[in-house]
Amino acid sequence: MQQSALSSVDAIEAERFRQFIMGVTDYAIYMLSPEGVVVTWNAGAQRFKGYHPDEIIGRHFSMFYTDEDRARGRPVLALEVARTTGKFEDEGWRVRKDGSRFWASVVIDPIVDTQGELLGFAKITRDITERHEAAEQLERAREALFQSQKLEAIGKLTGGIAHDFNNLLSVIMNGLELLRMTKDPAMVARSVDTMSRAAQRGAALTQQLLAFARQQPLRQEAHDVARVIRSFEAVLRRALPDAMHLSLHMQDDLPQAMIDAPQFESAPLNLVVNARDAMNAVGQVQLALDAVTLTAHEVDRLPAGRYVRAMVKDSGTGMTPETMTRAIEPFFTTKEVGKGTGLGLSQVYGMVQQCQGALTLDSQVGEGTTVSLYFPAVAAADSSAHEERGSASAVKVLLVDDQLDVLETAISLFTHLGYDVLSADNGEQALATLRQHPGITILFSDVVMPGMNGVELGKAARAEFPDLKIVLASGYVKNTLRDQMPDVGNFELIAKPYRLSDLIKTLKAL
Repeated sequence: MQQSALSSVDAIEAERFRQFIMGVTDYAIYMLSPEGVVVTWNAGAQRFKGYHPDEIIGRHFSMFYTDEDRARGRPVLALEVARTTGKFEDEGWRVRKDGSRFWASVVIDPIVDTQGELLGFAKITRDITERHEAAEQLERAREALFQSQKLEAIGKLTGGIAHDFNNLLSVIMNGLELLRMTKDPAMVARSVDTMSRAAQRGAALTQQLLAFARQQPLRQEAHDVARVIRSFEAVLRRALPDAMHLSLHMQDDLPQAMIDAPQFESAPLNLVVNARDAMNAVGQVQLALDAVTLTAHEVDRLPAGRYVRAMVKDSGTGMTPETMTRAIEPFFTTKEVGKGTGLGLSQVYGMVQQCQGALTLDSQVGEGTTVSLYFPAVAAADSSAHEERGSASAVKVLLVDDQLDVLETAISLFTHLGYDVLSADNGEQALATLRQHPGITILFSDVVMPGMNGVELGKAARAEFPDLKIVLASGYVKNTLRDQMPDVGNFELIAKPYRLSDLIKTLKAL
């Protein structure tokens, strides 16, 4: 009697639960047979899928999937995953009775008896189209913001670069006008020196961009950093007005460090200029060099070892924590419009990273800023200087460039160095010249040329003349060239614009 009463209560509870499930309208809750055939159908399923129970019960649930998903076997996979793992969860497009699509969140659970035999599946589907569309709108908004930020950064870059280059071009154009108008040797010399400095500043400006992108090829060699700084100490002092003082403190017997000396020179100069701008007309700038031994990760992510540290400290206004977090961002600057591009510290950071070093900032508002640069020390530096080679007057060189102005300038430079110069303005002509003049020792070619490029010319020339020394010159960075022309790494490469000293160093290395 008691058992019969309990069975009656269970039946009532089961009916209530069934009615509850059938009455839910926000979720499609229904049962599937082990083969995936629909056996129950609640009000929620009818509401947003559009099928009356009489239309759907007895049909396979794969009809709710898109044609694409059915072709990929998604319905079968869903049941298999639910059966073998105990649950299947997914999101994707599903199809209503009228053919329209909605974005569904789906959960499928297997139902088994006490012996573990599969009885079917419980499937819950929720229409989350609005949430999905909101997420897509948010993503589009983020993408639009990202594009806006990129455009803003490009605007800052182009504005700053245009300002700086216009100044440099003005110096060069005005200098050329003076050369046309005067025959005074002193004025000619001053104009040439001024234009040369402007051109070098323009080259340094492009190197700042490339160094931040870590694409400017560095020629790292063991250098006495103290000697490098002393060699341009006068430039550092001229960067400060008379009311500001620069003091140098250099530890004796410093180990050598692996740096690219020309790139390194721009680092303390940038830091001294930043220190000048951070001080109000008067102040003190300290540049110190010492050797430090670091434990692993004591500074940034540097491994344990010995390092040469260069520190530039000013007595300026200092930086807020918010400014410090953005200080090395490209194009970020607290200077007035037209006063800087925001690339100085970024360029320093990029150069130090390429040298396997690190940059740290220490600053407080009203107490100045200290920037420290760490470079790996060389354990056993080879300080022996290279012996000067003899005259190049007996060496025959072939110059190749499709830009006639550049070619004429190169001819003048090589002739000035004492080389016997031949020239060509394309690859095919260059090969013909090599065959006609077997005494050519060096091939010096531009990389990017119409028709046969410099790499193709170099490969063809090396195949015919194995002893020929080949140097390629390009304004593109080495990493970019390597992506487009993998064989460029087989040749000596010099970056444009190159100075006479760069040219001499590269030719001597041959």
